[in-house]
Parts: sequence; structure tokens; C-alpha cells
Amino acid sequence: MNEQSTAGAQEELRAQAAGAENLDPREISSRRFREATAHVSGLKRGLIDFLNSPKRTIEVCFPVQMDDNSVRTFQGYRVLHSRVLGPGKGGIRYHPTVTRESMAALAELMTWKCALADVPFGGAKGGVVCDTKSLSEAELRRVTRRFITELGDDIGPHTDIPAPDLYTNQQTMAWIYDTYDVLHPGRNNRAVVTGKPLALGGSLGREDATGRGCLYVAERFIARGVIPELSSLDGARVVIQGFGEVGAAAAQLFQMAGAHILAVSDSQGAIVDDSGLDLGTALEHKVVHETVVGTPGTRTITNEDLLELECDILIPAALGGQIHGGNAERISARLIVEAANSPVTPAADRILHAKGIQVLPDILASAGGVTVSFFEWVQNAANERWELDEIHRQLSRRLHDASDTVLERRERLRAEVASSTDDAAPETITDWRMAALIAAIERLARVSLQRGIWP
Repeated sequence: MNEQSTAGAQEELRAQAAGAENLDPREISSRRFREATAHVSGLKRGLIDFLNSPKRTIEVCFPVQMDDNSVRTFQGYRVLHSRVLGPGKGGIRYHPTVTRESMAALAELMTWKCALADVPFGGAKGGVVCDTKSLSEAELRRVTRRFITELGDDIGPHTDIPAPDLYTNQQTMAWIYDTYDVLHPGRNNRAVVTGKPLALGGSLGREDATGRGCLYVAERFIARGVIPELSSLDGARVVIQGFGEVGAAAAQLFQMAGAHILAVSDSQGAIVDDSGLDLGTALEHKVVHETVVGTPGTRTITNEDLLELECDILIPAALGGQIHGGNAERISARLIVEAANSPVTPAADRILHAKGIQVLPDILASAGGVTVSFFEWVQNAANERWELDEIHRQLSRRLHDASDTVLERRERLRAEVASSTDDAAPETITDWRMAALIAAIERLARVSLQRGIWP
């Protein structure tokens, strides 16, 4: 059966490729949720609305004194999507593109990520609208402390637990911890935030957790024969968009597993070496020049051209919406592993599916970060420090289990679609994203019903 839709849908894809694609993050997440819930039995209308709606949205506006003694006003957001499984969990990002809608979409994504990885957290996300490159360290510290003060008791070790995200890091998390700890004396407050420096209760293995999670998930799917031409990562040709914390970690880990890293990129451009990059040289060049562009022995291309390179595995590890209706036809990878949040749009999903390109979705492939954040939270609560081998072992087990859940759920989904008498069923895209989202929603719905509706 041809799972790609017919002439009408093809016309829709052509329109999207021409620029009509709706890239609003909240609309994308809602659309995917609606498509997935159509395959979840026993969901009542009210429960569907509950699972798809943020529990709480906070919008703050606050002044900060700058280094030149001027005062600038900043806008910040924190969205808590769900607390069905436990406290909210999600990053805080500092970026000019932060909006209420984008934070809501990313918080929802975190809910499904936690549910799929069987982590006892709900989804949350927050951020401040700013350009960190134009702010000094002292200004960033003041922005952070004021933002956390504004959030007050709406974050906490058992309420909502922040973590690093775009343009925030261990230092930012240290400021968050210290601010909260000063405002809540006499308690063990280390679990209020994860991704902290080791000296403040951070976890071993946290820095490369997202990239390592991508590795574990890709290895599991390849071992299960998802890509017939690949039996392992040994010799696989890998291209990575993004060379920040996640992309650089993924590059090194995939290379250690035997893969050849053909290209990497940052915001200023991409570098390519058809024989395989010397990652050490690329990292050294980036430290000195603040970009990988110009690394000796490489040629420079654009980020857009990097996505279209012929390779076995493409890892988008930068911003969302990078593979869309306008460029999906030109993607030449066999497997896409989503290290970033929402790097592939719905229109691109349909095109890639029709081309036979497999996509391992973000709620599975990038779940390593939140999983090790959970380990950090557990260690903080018990005042313990786990060994690195133990963290890797537990991370591998959880992500392999989550991968197996998605593999099994997709088989059932394909059988359900094949046996359906619904005229729309043949147009259902039974890809890994759909299977993963269905599995996550089913888990959350099941727990919601087991808890009961109170009062």
C-alpha cells in the first residue's frame, strides 16, 4: 500500500515547498498531536484537550541595570505543560526568537519526551528574549537572577526544574541555583535545577548526554535493521548541522563508534572533508576563531548546502525548522537523527517518508539530556554522586527500552492502518515520529486516568 497520499496531498506539498507552509511552532505541535490522537483508543474529548493544553504560562517583564548604568527591560516566559508524571522539567534559553508560542510548543515536546523515556517529569520550557552575544557576563548574571526572582515559587525541586538550553550553560544554572537558594534558606535546594557544575551537585555525563542519547538510539535502530545498507556505525558517513555542545559531543561519540564525520557547521557556515574531519583541529579552531569556518584542510559551504550532502546519517543539532517543505526533496541522507528540537517540519516529514528517508524523532533521539537530568535530580535529592559507568549504563537501558517501544508501536500502527476501513487511513504517515508520539500520549493518558480526575 502506498502510504504517501495522492494527487491532492502532493499538491499541498508543492504549495508548502513554494512558501505556504505554516511554521508556527504551536500549530505544528498541535497538528502532530491531533494526528497522533486519532490512533489512540479510549480518549475522551475533554482528556484530549487537557493533554494538549499548557497547565500554566507565566509571562514576566523586568528591568536590568546594564554595565553602562542604563536600564533595559527584558521579556521572559516559563510554560509548564504537564505535571501528570511529576514536576515540570525543561530548559531555559536566551535567544531573540523566544516567544510565548514557541515556549508552549517546546514544553509540550518535553512532556512527550519524558513520557517516552519513562522519566517521572512533565514538560516545561522557558526563556528570556535577548541576544547573549551583545551582553557581558555581568549583565547575563543580572538578567538570570532577576528572571528567577520573578518566577519565585513557580519553580522548585518538586514543582518545575529548569535546565540549560540555547545560549545557557552550567554557569547560568549555577546562578539559578544560587538565586533560588538565597531565597529559600535552610533547605536542600540543589535539585531545583539540573545541568549545574559538578562542584554544585551537577552530574557526571550531563555535558554529552544529548549527543550520547542520539548515539544509543541510532545504534539500536541500526541493529534492528532499520537501514538495510547499514549493519553498524562502523564506516557510516555522518553529517552534523550544529557544532555546539550537542553537535560537538555527537560528532566525537559517533566518530569513536567508527563513523566518518564528513561535515559540521555553526552559525557562520559549514566545513567539509570528504575523507573525514579531524575533529580535534576543528574544535581548536572554533575555540580560537569562534567558528569552525576556516579549519585547515576543509572546504567551506553554507548550512543549507550541508543539509543536502549525500550521507548515511544526518544529525540536525541546531535550531528548529531546518528541514522543511522547501528543501526536503533535496535531502540525500538515509537516516535523520533529530538532536535538535523540531528540526523537521510536518511537510518535510511527508516528503522524506515518500523518499524512504527514516527520521528518528526528537522526543526519542534527543531524550538523553532530560534522562541524565533526572539522574542528577535523584542524586541531589539523596546527596549522592553516581559513577560515570553507572550513568551510561542506566542511560543506555532507558533509551534502548524507549527505542524498542517505538519499534513495537510502529508495527502495531502499520497493522492498524492496513486493516482500517477508514478512507483517510491510507494517507496516514506511519513513520517513527507518529509511533513515538502515540506511545508517549498513550502513557500519559493511562497515568492521567489512573490518577483520576479530582475533585
